[in-house]
Amino acid sequence: MANQIKGQDSILNKLNIDNLNPMQEEALATIKNNENTIILSPTGTGKTLAFLLPVINDLDPDCQDIQALILVPSRELAIQIEQVVREMGSGFKVNAVYGGRSMSKDKVELKHAPAILIGTPGRIADHFGRERFSKENIKTLVLDEFDKSLETGFEYEMRGIINELPNVHKRILTSATQEIDIPDFVKLEHLEVINYLDQGVSNLEVKTVVSPSRNKLNTLVDLLSELGDQPGIVFCNLKDTIKVVSDFLFKNKINHGCFYGGMEQKDRERSLIKFRNGTHQIIVATDLAARGIDIPEIKFIIHYQLPLKVEEFTHRNGRTARVNAEGTAYVLKAQDERLPEFIQNTEEIKVTRQSVRSPQYWQTLFISGGRKDKISKGDIAGLFFKQGKINKDQLGIIELKQDCTFVAVPIEIADELVKNLNNSRLKKKKVRIAIV
Repeated sequence: MANQIKGQDSILNKLNIDNLNPMQEEALATIKNNENTIILSPTGTGKTLAFLLPVINDLDPDCQDIQALILVPSRELAIQIEQVVREMGSGFKVNAVYGGRSMSKDKVELKHAPAILIGTPGRIADHFGRERFSKENIKTLVLDEFDKSLETGFEYEMRGIINELPNVHKRILTSATQEIDIPDFVKLEHLEVINYLDQGVSNLEVKTVVSPSRNKLNTLVDLLSELGDQPGIVFCNLKDTIKVVSDFLFKNKINHGCFYGGMEQKDRERSLIKFRNGTHQIIVATDLAARGIDIPEIKFIIHYQLPLKVEEFTHRNGRTARVNAEGTAYVLKAQDERLPEFIQNTEEIKVTRQSVRSPQYWQTLFISGGRKDKISKGDIAGLFFKQGKINKDQLGIIELKQDCTFVAVPIEIADELVKNLNNSRLKKKKVRIAIV
């Protein structure tokens, strides 16, 4: 295969991927043979892997400095890319830095420079200003979800960062939308564009649900009840609306998490963890969750508040029907509410009000030990099987972090497990265990 890079088969095997898709194949060849590349492809088509494979291929194992800088618009995207690099098992050090994370943590990790540094523009600019590492060997610059970075006001920081990179010879930009006005400071010349946006999301259905009143809360509850135990996201435009929706869902015994910009970073991360392990089947979110977050395939999204721009509509819809899966986007509208011009020809459906939603099954436990304590997933599983006396079906998803771990267990035995396992020893460390 002409586009094959060294170690590619091993990396794909570790990621449980059989073959690259056509966009990824084209990206590998284009990035390898060109200085500047833009990848335009819908959300969920694998742009992260498309740029990481050639980035890692270009790294020099003998260099002790940062060689690749990846700028991202959100903390969640930084964390997600860092996780993918770790799972690729390339042997190169990677770190993610972002606002809301302890600066002292950054300082400790950056003392030994990673080969790949991922970060939000504000935090990267901060480290640049304090001269925490050499920039001389940064040869590759990736601007992931570049249009979103400009939209969220990072242009000043990005300009400053790029102007301090004297030796960049390869630039890779990605986006899931066409409307990108690239400023001159990015220094793009001899540009190659890979555009797969016209392929769209082939398996997406868009349906309209009409609410009899402007207050759409009852219609939302009816729809969620009818959809049953499927994972999905309810999109709102404002965090104030999220509070109203969240209170109403709790009142109607629909378990869920929330996700928006004003939340503490720890709470945002835990909301996603609970969603990934099934403790929550629903997330109520702003457009912050429309892209760049690490969540599994979801079956539906609901536009509780209508998006204001076509880009928001596209990115929200892109959270479902990803790659080859099927998914549905539901547009909730009041009877007298007009749909935006970019929402057309949708099928109008009625909600039957027949609930098939089951009670919450999983609960999430926190364990105060992680990778830095040399604790593995096998150690966690052993603790729960031997001392917790549970069977394999009762152990849900284990998420191992640097300094802690999260484990899903059936809700009916969660309290008992905390009582029996709290203050247990794992790899010589006494760990606290509590319900999140």
